Amino acid sequence: MTKPAARTIGVEEEYLLVDDDGVPAAVAQDALALADQHEPELHPETGEPVPGGALEAELKQQQLETSTPPCTDLEALGKELRVGRANAGRAAGRAGAHAVAVATSPLAAASTVTADRRYREISTLLGLTAREQLTCGCHVHVSVESDEEGVAVLDRISPWLPVLLALSSNSPFWNGQDSHYASYRSQVWSRWPTAGPTTPFGSVAGYRAAVDALIATGTALDEGMVYFDARLSARYPTVEIRVADVCLDVDDAVLVAALARALVETAAREAAQGVPPSFQRADLLRAATWRASRSGVRDDLLSPRTYRPVPAFEAVAELVAHVRDALTDTGDLEGVTARIERIAERGTGADQQRRWRAEGLETLVERASLRTLA
Repeated sequence: MTKPAARTIGVEEEYLLVDDDGVPAAVAQDALALADQHEPELHPETGEPVPGGALEAELKQQQLETSTPPCTDLEALGKELRVGRANAGRAAGRAGAHAVAVATSPLAAASTVTADRRYREISTLLGLTAREQLTCGCHVHVSVESDEEGVAVLDRISPWLPVLLALSSNSPFWNGQDSHYASYRSQVWSRWPTAGPTTPFGSVAGYRAAVDALIATGTALDEGMVYFDARLSARYPTVEIRVADVCLDVDDAVLVAALARALVETAAREAAQGVPPSFQRADLLRAATWRASRSGVRDDLLSPRTYRPVPAFEAVAELVAHVRDALTDTGDLEGVTARIERIAERGTGADQQRRWRAEGLETLVERASLRTLA
């Protein structure tokens, strides 16, 4: 029997821009002006730009974002991520700064809104929440055949997303202090009124109605401000999974992407077979997300099946078992297993940052900068 073609995966990463002392630096505009940019490739059917290494501005002048082209092979994805990080590093260097893959700044700093009409409107609408928003995430795009398949996927993957957050956790510090969270980025991000986990929508019409209702409340300017942990992409034929911190190590980002693709494929197969979504309560989904944010992989997580506390790597094992067939079909099972074992041995980015903390926050940022480009 012929195996189905592997779904494409693409990854967007946001990086913090810092000066030589490790303090966030508002140089994104200069970095973009000095970057080796190229005209984006356009999709032959939609005319939309195809992602692939070009640098983009973000909400804050202390950030840059890059994206990979769609990939089917994990090794190719890892290479593309390194290309994107190298591009960001060169552009930042030309502006007198460094690009660092940490999800929050270890050192205290003010942030500056990018000079863009929409970003200014967001800042006016959300006040201090937007002014304090200096966080860097990792967004994984997984191809789907249609919006119908995409919504069926969204309705089935929510219980598993906190495990991805735990594996990616890379933001233990905030304003110069240990937050006592593995992913404080997710705590900051959860202040946004449209952010967080979602319960089943039931259909494309149900999804569109939920998005339209949020925009109608005035708490979101447009569809781009509907920041669900997973959503239909407004630009590409993908499900966009947005729950992860930007990862310190490229291999961790590849792991998150591989598991995200396997989740999408598993959910799509379940939907095609008529398997209904599992029972999902919004309060339990929020609790599972909070637990992952707090603990990373160093304490209990909530089981995606029972919502009872279990050792972190038991929850990870539940996820792998859930998507094993999909991982096997793409040839990713061995690579995913090896990457999980590496995290079990060395910890997540949050664990590595805390080990470096003993040498001082400035040294921590310097080490993280070097690891970003490794």
